Amino acid sequence: MTDFSRLANMAEIFSAIVVIGGIIFAVIQMRQTRQQRRELAAIELFRSFGSPAFADAYRNVLHFPDGLNAKQLKQEFPDSEQCAMMICTTMESVGVMMYRRIVPSAVVNNLIGSSTIILWRKLEVWVQDLRGELDSPFAFEWFQWLAMTLGELQDDSDVPAYEAHTEWEPLNLSSEI
Repeated sequence: MTDFSRLANMAEIFSAIVVIGGIIFAVIQMRQTRQQRRELAAIELFRSFGSPAFADAYRNVLHFPDGLNAKQLKQEFPDSEQCAMMICTTMESVGVMMYRRIVPSAVVNNLIGSSTIILWRKLEVWVQDLRGELDSPFAFEWFQWLAMTLGELQDDSDVPAYEAHTEWEPLNLSSEI
């Protein structure tokens, strides 16, 4: 074997190692990018719930009795149909994001799990009436899916976070950043 053929073999081995290393690096980068997207989606989700308009709509809808129909909503809460619509459209978006796994179900459940179930209970009959009015079973389908799915994720033995996590302590600051 000549020195040139030995160098050529070493170059081939080196290039194979570089290609394999590049593939491994690309896979790691893709995973990190996917995680960053999920984290950004969770942050945007949090922001949407923190808006004054959503907070106002949420407060109004919480005062609705469970199972309020469209006629009752217009009579008893004449200025609140916009609030019901805002809640439904927001929850519709969250449902799609959770279904598409843009935002992990654990994050959605921790952030708005019980709220979603309560809000659906308040608006379910109103949504059913709206579906009849629109002659479409698809109106706010993802809100319904979200409430049903989060309801299945919750356990009767679940306790509120303020009780379940009394032993929680932050890690040292440098490892949390």
